[in-house]
Amino acid sequence: MAIFKKKEEKIEAPKETKKEIKKEEPKEAKQPRATKGFSFAVLKAPHVTEKASDLTEKNQYVFEVWPKTNKIEIKKAVKDLYNVDAVSVKIINIHSKERRVGRTIGTKQGYKKAIVSLKKGQKIEILPR
Repeated sequence: MAIFKKKEEKIEAPKETKKEIKKEEPKEAKQPRATKGFSFAVLKAPHVTEKASDLTEKNQYVFEVWPKTNKIEIKKAVKDLYNVDAVSVKIINIHSKERRVGRTIGTKQGYKKAIVSLKKGQKIEILPR
């Protein structure tokens, strides 16, 4: 009586390794963050203040932006959203400030804002009438 049975040996084709698979796939170029449809990921909202409304006379518009965005991304986002050409972009980092209510001390969150200058003759209507 046989207790152990012989296992049948199966011959398989060699499996492809992960390195070989990666070499065959073409590399895709990284797309910038500010592409069509993703401009909301760059611009938070227009910054509406008295000083910002005075700057519109000089053809400059102020926006609050996400902290990790740069000037190039902001310029592309304004072009995608408003169909205007930005001449220059200036960025200002507003630091967080300490606020106090009674004994409680807290902080007011900081943010980043961008001042965008447009070509002559172009306008952005931030607050529709």
